Amino acid sequence: MARFREPEEGSGGFDSVEIEVPRDRNGTYDPKIVPEHERRFAGFDQKILSMYASGMTTRDTQGHLEEAYGVEVSPALISEVTDAVVEEVRSWQARPLEPIYPIVYLDALMVKMRHEGRVENRAVFVGIGGSKEVLGLWTNATEGSKFWLQILTEIRTRGVQDILIACVDGLKGFPEAIQSVYPKTEVQLCIVHMVRNSLNYVNWKERKAVAADLKRIYHAATVEEAEQRLSDFEQQWDGKYSSIGKMWRRNWAGIIPFFAYPVEIRRAVYTTNIVESLNMSLRKVIKTLGSFPGEEAALKLLYLALRNVSKRWKASRDWRNSLNHFTMLWGDRIEAAQGRPAR
Repeated sequence: MARFREPEEGSGGFDSVEIEVPRDRNGTYDPKIVPEHERRFAGFDQKILSMYASGMTTRDTQGHLEEAYGVEVSPALISEVTDAVVEEVRSWQARPLEPIYPIVYLDALMVKMRHEGRVENRAVFVGIGGSKEVLGLWTNATEGSKFWLQILTEIRTRGVQDILIACVDGLKGFPEAIQSVYPKTEVQLCIVHMVRNSLNYVNWKERKAVAADLKRIYHAATVEEAEQRLSDFEQQWDGKYSSIGKMWRRNWAGIIPFFAYPVEIRRAVYTTNIVESLNMSLRKVIKTLGSFPGEEAALKLLYLALRNVSKRWKASRDWRNSLNHFTMLWGDRIEAAQGRPAR
C-alpha cells in the first residue's frame, strides 16, 4: 500500500519546524516527539521553567537557548510558559494543611519589587512546617506582627488546628500575635536567626570559629551550663565582636525555653539544614535578579525556586525520634487536633 506524507508545521517553541506526519487511515499513528495537537517539543517548557527558577532573566534565558540549541525564543513565549505557573501557585497557596505541626518556622526576606510604579523593598513571608513542608508565601510592604497575625489566621482557616512550637525572630509583638491564634503554642526564638544575625558581625575568616563557639551555647545540657558557655564566648570574642554577646544577653529570655525539652526535641528546634537550604536558595534567586517587576512575578519565581529545592530536601535523621518525644509530651493535643480520642 502506498504511504503518503504531507507537511505540517509545528514549533519547538522557537522557529517553525516542518514535520512530516504519516497519513494514517485507521487513526493508529501516535507521534512521540511532538504529540498530537501540541506545538512544542515535550520537556521544552520545563527547560524554560528550570532556567527561570534558577534566577535567569528573560534575556539570559533567550541567550542560553540560542547558544545551546541555535534557536531564537521570543520574550512573549517565555512569559507565556512562566505565566502558566500562576494558577499552580494559587492552588498551592490555598491547599489544605495538616491539622497539627510539631514545629513551625516563621521567617521573612526583604525583596526589591515594583509596586505602584516604583521599586521598593517588600517583605516576603515564609512558613515552614515540620521537617520539610513550606506552608506558603505572602508579601507585604514591611515585616510586622499585624501581618503575621493575618498569615496565622489564614493558616488556621486552611486546617491547622494546633502548633506545638513556633520558632520566630525577635520581632516585637510576634509572640502575642501567635498566641492570639494558637494560645497553647510555645514560642521559641529561632536559633537559626540568632546564629545568622550573629555572623553578620564577623569577618569571613573567623565565621567558622565563632559559629562553633555559638553552637556550644545552644548545645548545652542545662540553662546554667548555657549561661556559663555564653560567658566563655564573651570572654573569647568581646574584644572583636562585643555586639554578639550583647545580642544574646538581650534575647536570652526568648532563647532558653527549649532547654526545658528533652534533647531530641531541642535537636529538632536547632537543626537548621532545611531552613538554611531554603533561605540560601531564595536569596540566591533574589540576588541574581536584583528586583522583580511586580508581586506576582516575585511569588511565581520564588515558588519555582522552592519547588526545585524541596526535591533535594531530606528530613533530619533524628526527626522520627523527635516525633516520638513530641507524642510523649503532647499526645493529647496531637490526638485532639487529628480528631482521634485520647488514649
